[in-house]
Amino acid sequence: MKTAEERWLYTISSKKRLIDFNFREIWRYRDLLFLFVKRDIITLYKQTILGPLWYLIQPLFTSLIFTLIFNNLADIPTGEGVPNFLFNLAGITAWNYFKECLVGTSDTFKKNENIFGKVYFPRVIMPMSVVVSNLLKFGIQLLVLSGFYLYYVFFSKVTYDIAPGLNILVFPLFVILMALLGLGLGMIVSSMTTKYRDLTFLIQFGVQLLMYGSAVMYPMSYFKDKLPNYYWLIEWNPIAIIVESFRVIILGDGHLDINKIIYAIIISCVIFLLGLVIFNKTEKSFIDTI
Repeated sequence: MKTAEERWLYTISSKKRLIDFNFREIWRYRDLLFLFVKRDIITLYKQTILGPLWYLIQPLFTSLIFTLIFNNLADIPTGEGVPNFLFNLAGITAWNYFKECLVGTSDTFKKNENIFGKVYFPRVIMPMSVVVSNLLKFGIQLLVLSGFYLYYVFFSKVTYDIAPGLNILVFPLFVILMALLGLGLGMIVSSMTTKYRDLTFLIQFGVQLLMYGSAVMYPMSYFKDKLPNYYWLIEWNPIAIIVESFRVIILGDGHLDINKIIYAIIISCVIFLLGLVIFNKTEKSFIDTI
């Protein structure tokens, strides 16, 4: 005689493990995941004149401003044989993906409270959809970066010493690390905003401050030379390590620090797992506090 639980095809229960990332269930809801991804892409620039062109305009103008202010006015070096604009564009491309993953997932519960209160589906699908949809935006910006890279290599009147080496093979690793770090931090912040709404306003301000401490517009070696006493602030910042390594891979200037990369991998995985634990715990009761 089968028990009642054995007769059901699926069992929905509030009792979950601390680290519950059910790939089988997520795969079962893959159509919903792609639907949310499509929604994020289409609705973001709906009824705008330029539409997806904003994917290109934002990093280009930011890179231009960084080049004028930090390189031309402040005279911050970017390395011998490396064009300033390409240096900034590479850093901003990497930073934007992390930032969009973090900001986009940081208000998951608040933004989707109506959906969460009416129908069941794996809640983690919602922040995952943000990470996947931003991957498309990252791909477009990467194409723009590749276009300028080819220009400086083949068409520029000035000869630049830039060339990716075998390090390019580990490029997907850093994309995964940016996604894990942004997703993990986003799930932590999203869980906390169910009780502390001030974090919604703080996250935008905090991300801007974090950018200046993440080696986006300067090489880490420059910070070490100018402010050696505060170098530890970015030396052990995992996103700074990822951005710096991303530039090394793309531009071929410098070398990868294996020890720091291993550190960034460990921290990214720990933050992701911690975010998943907090997210799973919060989803059981958030509807009563939001």
